[in-house]
Amino acid sequence: MAKMEKQLNNSEDRSSIKNSFLLLLTAIIWGTSFVAQAAGMEYIGPFTFSVVRYILGGLVLIPVIYVMRREKKRRGDKLGDVKLSIRHGIVCGIILCAASNFQQMAMLKASTGKAGFITALYIILVPVMGIFLKKKTSIIIWLSVLLALIGLYFLCIGRGNSFYIEVSDIQLLICSLIFSFHILYIDHANEKNVDGVIMSSTQFLVAALISIFFVYPIDVCVYNMAPSGNLLLSALPALCYSGFMACGVAYTLQILGQRNVNPTVASLIMSLESVVSALSGFVILGQKLSVDELIGCVIMFVAIILAELPLPQILNKRKNLCHT
Repeated sequence: MAKMEKQLNNSEDRSSIKNSFLLLLTAIIWGTSFVAQAAGMEYIGPFTFSVVRYILGGLVLIPVIYVMRREKKRRGDKLGDVKLSIRHGIVCGIILCAASNFQQMAMLKASTGKAGFITALYIILVPVMGIFLKKKTSIIIWLSVLLALIGLYFLCIGRGNSFYIEVSDIQLLICSLIFSFHILYIDHANEKNVDGVIMSSTQFLVAALISIFFVYPIDVCVYNMAPSGNLLLSALPALCYSGFMACGVAYTLQILGQRNVNPTVASLIMSLESVVSALSGFVILGQKLSVDELIGCVIMFVAIILAELPLPQILNKRKNLCHT
């Protein structure tokens, strides 16, 4: 019996490590996609950008769904419920549409690094919201959250810089809040018999459909950025990366990776996108990192590593060894 329990625990640990790695890949892709978003916004408005990238992200997953479900049938694996996956995908799409478009509007003014840093504030919002949903969060996780907030302080504000709020900051804060709901809802949906890829494809197509209705009133009337064929063609490389990679690949990895991972830990890993956005901004766009920003990156790395270390298990093992 003890041997079976040990094998089960080892299997769960391997699954958790694998899922955490998927979330890390998600963060890397998201972080680099901030550069693509900034590049695309030089030609088209925020809602036009969202419409095209989400259509690309949703469509590219359709053949993936077919291949994966056929392979699961061949192996005799359990298939996710299609109707349930679509229903949860619709809710995810509504939430995603709101969050991402606030981010897109903010990026008309905010830099890629700043957008990544403020968006990553969901790392503190997720555990706070989790309390109301009766999610257990250990003291280690809360310590990691505290460290991550300190890191975000250095990344966003820095020592000696004046503090003031811009409209883009408010938009990014709203984006971060809504993304917290997105993470928690995916955690809730993963408790059901859902197909992650179907849910992901559905959310993109729903987000694209909703975004269409805001192209004229926001992009055209407010920002004076009417879409055209030539402008869309100029923004195509950025749209392809954002659609295929940041949407089709990364959001699917998020849904798959969040399985069996504490949502607070998941949010901490994915918040690494803020660090990646700063590094990619430096490498690709020539944005320099200050000493304060480098300090913030290091602190956030420490926070994420601390959240991933199985400290309670290590302490229990040491305690058992002492008793023996």
